[in-house]
Amino acid sequence: MAELILGIDLGTTNSEVAIIQDGKPVVLEDDSGDPILPSFVGLSEDGKLLVGKSARNQYALAPERTIKSIKRKMGQDITVHLGDKDYRPQEISAIILKALKERAEARLGQPFKKAVITVPAYFNDAQRQATREAGEIAGLEVVRILNEPTAASLTYEPKTEALQRILVYDLGGGTFDVSIVQAQDGVIEVLSSHGDTHLGGDDFDDLLLKHVISKFQMEHGIDLTEQAVPKARLLRACEAAKRQLSFHPFARIEEEFLAEKDGQPLHMSLELSRSEYEDMIRPPLMRTMESVQKALEDAMLSPTQIDRVVLVGGSTRTPLVSTLLEDRLGQPAHQEVNPDLCVAMGAGVQGGLIAGLDVGAVLVDITPHSLGIKTLDRFSPFEEEFRYSRILHRNTPLPATRSEVFETIRDNQDKVDIEVYQGENEDLRFNHMIGQFFIEGLAKAPAGNQVTVQFDLSLDGILKVTAREKLTGNTKNVTIEGALKKFDADMVQAAQGRINDLWGSSFDLEDDDDAEEALTPELATAGVAVANAVPELVAGPREGQRESVQARALIEKAERMLEKMQPEDRGEVQRLLDQVKSDITDRRWEKVTAGANQLSDLLFYLDDQ
Repeated sequence: MAELILGIDLGTTNSEVAIIQDGKPVVLEDDSGDPILPSFVGLSEDGKLLVGKSARNQYALAPERTIKSIKRKMGQDITVHLGDKDYRPQEISAIILKALKERAEARLGQPFKKAVITVPAYFNDAQRQATREAGEIAGLEVVRILNEPTAASLTYEPKTEALQRILVYDLGGGTFDVSIVQAQDGVIEVLSSHGDTHLGGDDFDDLLLKHVISKFQMEHGIDLTEQAVPKARLLRACEAAKRQLSFHPFARIEEEFLAEKDGQPLHMSLELSRSEYEDMIRPPLMRTMESVQKALEDAMLSPTQIDRVVLVGGSTRTPLVSTLLEDRLGQPAHQEVNPDLCVAMGAGVQGGLIAGLDVGAVLVDITPHSLGIKTLDRFSPFEEEFRYSRILHRNTPLPATRSEVFETIRDNQDKVDIEVYQGENEDLRFNHMIGQFFIEGLAKAPAGNQVTVQFDLSLDGILKVTAREKLTGNTKNVTIEGALKKFDADMVQAAQGRINDLWGSSFDLEDDDDAEEALTPELATAGVAVANAVPELVAGPREGQRESVQARALIEKAERMLEKMQPEDRGEVQRLLDQVKSDITDRRWEKVTAGANQLSDLLFYLDDQ
C-alpha cells in the first residue's frame, strides 16, 4: 500500500492540510468540523502554547503575546519575540505545520512523515528554503515545494490531455500572485508569474481599520491608533465585516467599551456598505490588474488565449475582484472549488500523484446558471424594462447565499414587483422566469429607498428569495422549487421567439430624455433601479456611461470578426481590443474614446476589403 503524503497550504492568514481518500482530495477538519487552521501562534497568560483559533481569539486581548502573518517574514534573517524568547520565522511556521500534522494523525489514526507544502510562485530561494526548513523542524520530510498556482490548477485539471492555459489569480491574506500555467498530459508548467509579497486581505483589513478609527476619532475625539487592545478588537471586527460584505451589501461593526471619556464608556456602532469598502480597496486591486497584464505580456498571450481563469484565496470572494477580472479578460472567473481550500486540495493531489495513487477530478456541486431579478437602470441607454441583474452567478458553489441592494425609482413608491429569472443574458427576454412576488407597504420615502434582495440556494435546488426594505425592516419572501432546472432548448426557443416578436421596435440611443419617456407607468411604479450592481455605476452614475456602451458594442463586433481575419490583421485588432478593455476597466474614458475610434477605423477598413 502506498504511503500517504500530506498536502499542506501554509498560508499567511489560514492554513489547511489535505489527503487523498478514495481517489479524491479531502481537506481534514478539526474536532469542531472546521477545515481551516488560523495561522496564529501565541502564549497564554500562564505560558501555554496556543495555535490556531485559540491564538487568534487571544490576539484581540493580548496582541503582544501573539504572532500573526509570519509567512510575510519567511526567508528574512530576523527573529520574532514570543514570551521571553526569540524565534526565527521558520520556527513559528513549524509550529503551525506540526499542528496540521497532528490533526491529520488524529483524524486518520496513523503517523505521517512526508508532505507537499505550497508557496507563492514568486517566492525566492531563501523563502522556499525557509519553508522546507520549517517542515523539517515540524518532523516532516518535504518531498515537494509546490507553487500555489500549480496546486490550484491541479485541483481543476489533475490529468488533462488537451492543452489548457489557466490564469490563476491568488489573493490571500498576506500575499498576492497571478500566474499563467500551461497544462497538458499531466505536465503543468508555469509560463509567467507576477505578484506582491505584501498585498492581501491583511491590507484590506488595515484600510477598513483606519476608516473605523477615523470615524471613532471624529465622533469622540479619541485616537485609538496607539491603543493595542481596542485596536486589536476593532481589527477583528473589521475582518468579520469584510467577510460579510463579500455576500451582503451592508455590514455593521459593533464594539462596546473601547475607551472612556469623562467617566463615560465609549462604544462603536457603524454601518459599512460594500460600495464604501470597494472604494477603499480599489487602488490595491488595480495594482493586481497591472500584474495580470504583465503576466500576459511575459507569457506572450492575449486574454482570448486563456482557457480558464481560476480564483484562489479568501480575498477573491470580494465581488469587485471578479468584476475587474471579467472586464479585463472577457470571461468569468471560476470559484467552483472553495478558494480557501483549493490550494491545499491541489497539494493533496500532488502528494497522491507522487505516492502513485489514482487521483480523480474534484466533484463540487455548483449552480449551472446564474439567477437574478428583473430591474430598471435609470442610466442605461438600452430598453430599461428588460434589464437583468444577477445575484447568484453561474458556477457558484452550493449551498450559497448572496444578496444585493437595489433602489426604488419613484417618490413614495409603495410596492416592488420581484421577478426572478435564470440565465446568462443581460437582456432578460433571453432568460427564463422562475418566480415572482410583491413586497408591499413600503415607507413613504423619496426615490432611492433601498431594498435588499437575498438569494439562498440549497444543494437540492430550492431557492429562497427574500426582499427587505432597509428603512423599516419590512420583509417578504418566496420559496422556489427546482431553481437548478436546466435552461433547456425549449426555453431558449421561447426566449428567441419573444425577441423576434419585439424585433420591429426601435430605440434611440442618442437621446436620454427619450429613454425616460420609454418607461411605462406600471414599470416605473413597480420597478427597482440598479444600485452598485453595474460596474459603470460604481464610481458615479453617468461617468463614462456613453463611452462604455459604445466601446462594448464595438468590442463585440471586433471579436466576431477576429476568426475571419488574416493573421497579419488579427494581431493589431487584438492589441487594440485588449487596450480598450483595459481602459474601460481603469475608467480612462478619454483613452477609451481614442482607442475605440482607432479600432472602429481599422474594422471599417478590414470590413471593406
